[in-house]
Amino acid sequence: MKKFLCLAVALLTAAGAFAGEIAKGYVYEDVNGNGRKDGRDRGIAGVLVSDGQQIVQTDAKGRWQMEVDDHCVIFVIKPRGYISPLNEFLQPKSWYVHKPAGSPELKFAGSAPTGKLPKSLDFALVKFDDPENFKFFVFGDPQPYSMKEMQYFHDGIVAEASQFKGPVFGISLGDIVGERMDLYGAYLEAIKDMGVPWYNVIGNHDRNYDCVTEEYANESFEASFGPSTVAFQYGRVHFIMLDDIFMNNAPKANPYIGGFSEEQFRFLEAYEKYIPKDDLIIFGYHIPFNFKPGQFDSQMRERFFKIFEGHKIFGLSAHSHIQQQLYCGPEEGWHGEKPYHEYNVGTSNGDWYSGRLGPDGTPTSTMRDGTEKGYAVVTITGTDYIFDYKVTNHPWEYQMSVYGTPVVPYNHGSKYPVYANFFIGAPDAVVEFRIDGGKWAKMKHVTDEFDPYFLMEKVIWDQATEAMDGRRPDSLPFLCNHLWKGVVDNKLEPGIHHVDIRAKDIFGRTHKAVWNYRIEEVK
Repeated sequence: MKKFLCLAVALLTAAGAFAGEIAKGYVYEDVNGNGRKDGRDRGIAGVLVSDGQQIVQTDAKGRWQMEVDDHCVIFVIKPRGYISPLNEFLQPKSWYVHKPAGSPELKFAGSAPTGKLPKSLDFALVKFDDPENFKFFVFGDPQPYSMKEMQYFHDGIVAEASQFKGPVFGISLGDIVGERMDLYGAYLEAIKDMGVPWYNVIGNHDRNYDCVTEEYANESFEASFGPSTVAFQYGRVHFIMLDDIFMNNAPKANPYIGGFSEEQFRFLEAYEKYIPKDDLIIFGYHIPFNFKPGQFDSQMRERFFKIFEGHKIFGLSAHSHIQQQLYCGPEEGWHGEKPYHEYNVGTSNGDWYSGRLGPDGTPTSTMRDGTEKGYAVVTITGTDYIFDYKVTNHPWEYQMSVYGTPVVPYNHGSKYPVYANFFIGAPDAVVEFRIDGGKWAKMKHVTDEFDPYFLMEKVIWDQATEAMDGRRPDSLPFLCNHLWKGVVDNKLEPGIHHVDIRAKDIFGRTHKAVWNYRIEEVK
């Protein structure tokens, strides 16, 4: 019955049953902070307002108007020099849900009927001195399926990350929850403890799949987080958060692919015209552009890249539950001077909150490529970016895990490997090691082996002789593209030997790790 109601509403809309309305109002500087436009508040010229398809610009007095349909979210795009006030959950108060009839009947609630448009739909902004140099948080897939897992998210990620001062806002890159949209309220309570404004991208597990149409798949998300395609400017960077979950009406096992709707393309084409070519654009979306063959619609990707030719762009994605650096070139439709770089960020839930409980009482949840759970921090300097990945319960310097045989027999014929999993390493990174301060030797980038720590974690569970707290990792291991291998020397004198490892990231920074092994004579 619910699917029928969704389909019926979609067909009525497609048939033009609802006439367009004129939305109008002001974007104004809220001088006294009362959230209402009054006599002292002046309008702000040149601010962009959108309904997710079209974009209009305020006039000299801050006035705007556009014709909208009766099921949309209207929002203001934060300009440089101003910022939106925040609600109790530290979300920017920058949007208005316009759904006079409300959402269709769904398993998880969407928006209640909003009624007629206000006579004047006004958006408040306050003065803000945008820095050109700043940092922001990035979380991949929080994705709790229960209140217990929501507590793991809070205690394992938010509690630690919120202590790091410096980032001025944060982004969660989709799968805010695990198909439990009734947990959105609990998520908002958890994420507000970060203490900074927060933006949320929709993921495949955030959609209303009991509605068979693309038009009404985001109802619960939009009721809690506002527009599922949104933009804002900070300094010389334009952020565009995108819904790239495109429903293809396939069976439930895979009812979507990566892609964009015609409405989104209209928005992107309109917004691009307002972006200077020497500014940086950062896209946030859920499904990677160039990971698994067929995962993202290639024609849509090419069309997307065509819009932004000549711009300096960078992408942030999640979804994969591994971490990797991805690139697109001419074969994928990008013809820029440099390949399009996408940072596929490791997930904050790791391997779906599995594994033994760590010192903070939350699962260790090592991802299936060996990346340990954590979060990223992106640093912007003008229009340049770098990023770091922070593993929870470890110092910032911990950028690679090292695994090897701790005790090897003296002068034995076998080879004893040492592995370095360089979490943010690109496949062409140079990773080297030396023993006892000797000569540096290159480690081999391996693409046909699994991370040994993830394999060991599964073995520990499978060989346990008593019940363990936590949950056994269900995932199969995944071939890691940031794993390097060397072979230790077992012909050295018996005793402890010190191994130094160094790795250079894509930004030219060197990261270090140490590891020891012992050589013993076989008796």
